[in-house]
Amino acid sequence: MKKLRDSLKYAVNGLKETLIFERNFKIMLFFALLAVFLMFYFPTSRTEKAVITTAIFAVLTLELINIAIERLLDFLQPEYSDKVRIIKDLMAAIVLLASLGAMVIGLIVFWPHIF
Repeated sequence: MKKLRDSLKYAVNGLKETLIFERNFKIMLFFALLAVFLMFYFPTSRTEKAVITTAIFAVLTLELINIAIERLLDFLQPEYSDKVRIIKDLMAAIVLLASLGAMVIGLIVFWPHIF
């Protein structure tokens, strides 16, 4: 039980670190909370709620992976490197693609309720 408690403590510490130092994650979290509000404000189906929730967690999870990889690369290669830049750009592209997908899902679900 102590190992589980320690694991949860480390995970919460990671989330705190992210919320304190990562501006992009805070922006994504704002839009995630907005989507959750809209999801319960408008009469969305269970399926729509599930799809929106999945999209939210996918984007936030990919952003956390992006942050972890960027920090690892900064640790391993503190000076500028084109190879590191390319990896960081690819990670950013992954998050961007997931975010665009989540935005499309949001438009599909919420557009009929708003307009």
